[in-house]
Amino acid sequence: MGHLRRTRPVAEVLVLATPCPLLIAAPVAFLAGLSRAAKSGVIMKGGAVIEQLALVRSACFDKTGTLTQGRPELVEVRAAPGVEEHDLLRLAASAEQYSSHVLADGIRRAAHERSIPLSSATRASEVATNGVTAVIEGREVVVGKPGYVAGLTPDMEPATLAPGQAAAYVAIDGRFAGALILADAARPESAEVVAWLRRHGVARIAMLTGDARATAASIAATVGIDDVHADLLPAEKVHLAAGLRPRPTMMVGDGVNDAPVLAAADIGVAMGARGATAAGDAADVVILVDSLAKVAEAVAIGRHTVRVALTAIWIGIGLSLGLMIVAMTGVIPAVGGALIQELVDLATILYALRALRGPTSGLMPSPRASSVA
Repeated sequence: MGHLRRTRPVAEVLVLATPCPLLIAAPVAFLAGLSRAAKSGVIMKGGAVIEQLALVRSACFDKTGTLTQGRPELVEVRAAPGVEEHDLLRLAASAEQYSSHVLADGIRRAAHERSIPLSSATRASEVATNGVTAVIEGREVVVGKPGYVAGLTPDMEPATLAPGQAAAYVAIDGRFAGALILADAARPESAEVVAWLRRHGVARIAMLTGDARATAASIAATVGIDDVHADLLPAEKVHLAAGLRPRPTMMVGDGVNDAPVLAAADIGVAMGARGATAAGDAADVVILVDSLAKVAEAVAIGRHTVRVALTAIWIGIGLSLGLMIVAMTGVIPAVGGALIQELVDLATILYALRALRGPTSGLMPSPRASSVA
């Protein structure tokens, strides 16, 4: 009996010396954070993503469809001498049926709005981010960036563009046929998102785009980005994103061509409202609402969730240590200690559930977001 009496205080202390708060707090908080993000239209693929978002120090953005609205409008058809504007647009739009680039969408849409019938190709191939070559009605049609078209036709003439405009150059049967001028405006929330990230500790923000430097620089100036990398191939985007410092690095993109760089970044964020499956599969975060403001929301949720998890852990550990000290005096019986420890675990869980609510980025989604979602 004496032996049992001497070991009773030890048992009473050990009952309260449980690691449950440490083991419970973070998973509960992270699950709550994931649930909150999903309700706001942001899918995060696991708790590790939340941790990375909380620590993000650099961010890079694709331009078209990410910082811009991703709906380029045809503003001018510049046909070369001897080429009809109608034929230029018809053949170019027919070839662009076989391209996944967002500018191709604008060209096809312009032909549809003008009720121009399109022809099928007997052969077509696309070079990602550069252009497409197709045989339409027995004629070889090349549509794409200046470097791509110039390599196939020596008489290409570069187009003079206004700020924010982009050009798709066209060659037909090896001869320069003209250029299609499109404009894609910046999203109304882009500048606010860039400014929010800077205010909240993102030290470096860059634009990585395959578009021409003049077009990229115009959009970058509009949204407040001064680190611009243009005329990039997908492999070059991957190299730049992987080397961006300080880390962790977040990459935000929307297209199929962004999938490699989204996978290479510490955190890949896909604007998934447009249904780019490859980008969504490669990304760690998928934004289901067509609003760039959700990127800031994802970072805000990540940071709040990690704060709640750490606080819940320390609350649980602090209560357990305090109760252990009290138990050493012998005033808490073992059975009572077990019940009290369950209450400590419950308190830890309840606090961790605070991740379901909390501060947001404060940025409003763009007016288009609700209609797309």
